[in-house]
Amino acid sequence: MAALFISDLHIDASRPAITEQFLGFLAAEAKDADALYILGDLFESWVGDDAADAAQTAVIEGLRSLTSQGVPCFVMHGNRDFLLSEHFCRMSGAELLPDPLIVTLYGEPVLVMHGDALCSDDRAYQRLRATVRESAWQRQFLALSIASRRALAGAARVGSQAHTAAVEYAITDVNADSVATALRRAGTATLLHGHTHRPAIHALEVDGRPCTRIVLGDWYDQGSLLRWDHNGPALESLPRL
Repeated sequence: MAALFISDLHIDASRPAITEQFLGFLAAEAKDADALYILGDLFESWVGDDAADAAQTAVIEGLRSLTSQGVPCFVMHGNRDFLLSEHFCRMSGAELLPDPLIVTLYGEPVLVMHGDALCSDDRAYQRLRATVRESAWQRQFLALSIASRRALAGAARVGSQAHTAAVEYAITDVNADSVATALRRAGTATLLHGHTHRPAIHALEVDGRPCTRIVLGDWYDQGSLLRWDHNGPALESLPRL
């Protein structure tokens, strides 16, 4: 038995192979887990709990099947699906987690985050992140028609891709001082996050104490999984058949 961690699936109707692989994962590896944690960007975009499309609905049904078998599923907001809310939880059986959060895994406290807040060198993105998480902005957005919300989300996606292409590679990665600050505040020796799509296990020091930063990968070309059991954490790739 193990706790499983994934992130950055970016489920979208234009990427049916990801949806198919994820549904297979839910029906196989995930059903034997102690718990499944999804650390953000399960969906490429989420414009409201009232607007799920066919691919998103299939994923929700897959999650419902998993949770109905007694496997707890926890979902954290990402930068793409920060509008996931209570109705999504009722439909899927999943529980939304705050970001950041300390989770105790087999006796070890671990700081878990989506990871976008750590990319503090990207100041333009951090300003946008703060704006779209304001309750007033979200109320105004959700008051629009579903068609309008989808159009705006599509435009935002194009803008995000252009921004990422225009800035330096290092700017879109985490900031070392932000990582150290997060670990210092949490008082943990391990940080686990997604968002950057750069899976790895990094050793570092914070105030003279050894720490570890674990990064989850995306699911664009294959699945990416962290399995954490009594022997500790291990990153795994899930080949796409």
